[in-house]
Amino acid sequence: KDMYSDLSAWRKTLVARHPDRPHLSDFIENIFEDFEELAGDRVFGNDEAIVGGLARFKGRPVVIMGHEKGRTIEKRLKHNFGMAHPEGYRKAVRLMDMAEKFDLPVLSFPDTQGAYPGKGGEERGQAEAIARGTQRGLSLGVPFVTLIIGEGMSGGAIGIAAANKVLMMEHAIYSVISPEGCASILYRDAAKAKEAADAMKITAPDLLKTKVIDGVVKEPVGGAHRDPKRAMAAASKALEEALKELDGLSPSELRAQRRERFYAIGREGI
Repeated sequence: KDMYSDLSAWRKTLVARHPDRPHLSDFIENIFEDFEELAGDRVFGNDEAIVGGLARFKGRPVVIMGHEKGRTIEKRLKHNFGMAHPEGYRKAVRLMDMAEKFDLPVLSFPDTQGAYPGKGGEERGQAEAIARGTQRGLSLGVPFVTLIIGEGMSGGAIGIAAANKVLMMEHAIYSVISPEGCASILYRDAAKAKEAADAMKITAPDLLKTKVIDGVVKEPVGGAHRDPKRAMAAASKALEEALKELDGLSPSELRAQRRERFYAIGREGI
């Protein structure tokens, strides 16, 4: 309890990456019902790094999507360690289009080291696909709530996180780049990731202060991996409350609220 009451940014990074933390598949199994996965972007193929589809949340039909890292070697390879290709973000756009067409709320769960940086991704328009995903999230006329459950790194996360409400698990991290990537660029030394993590303000309390996020979901003592079911129960309650706050808003009001939310980021202290 003493150790987890004052974790440094780097230690939180290690907790966020713990292999036993609840993954998207665990959230789907524990807090949703009647999940029906939808596959493919209708352009190139199906990206297993982003999983999404229709489900019921507290009896309410919703569209859900998020990154799946996988646990076993086979699953990690299948899901490309949660690093999405362009077709993953185009699938996300297709899901958001469907949500708006049928007036369904969207819940997303970023958990990625970043979008896939390989040649194939660049050839198929990775940057454009992420931009399209971000733009579609901002233009949605239905409630959109995001919960960052582990690593929310770079455009790979924001491509499915341009929401009305952005929540974070207590020991998750959220940033434009990984600490190692930042250290490699700024310090020319990836070994200085610990220093970079502290400087980047990537933890939930820091991001709440600057209004990058709207709320923090408390984790059990020792992190979500110590008591996954309890952690997911807390997340379920937070998501339910966030959706209730958005209920009754018209499409234009939802877009205006979302726009103001992003304009407010960093306003404190300027």
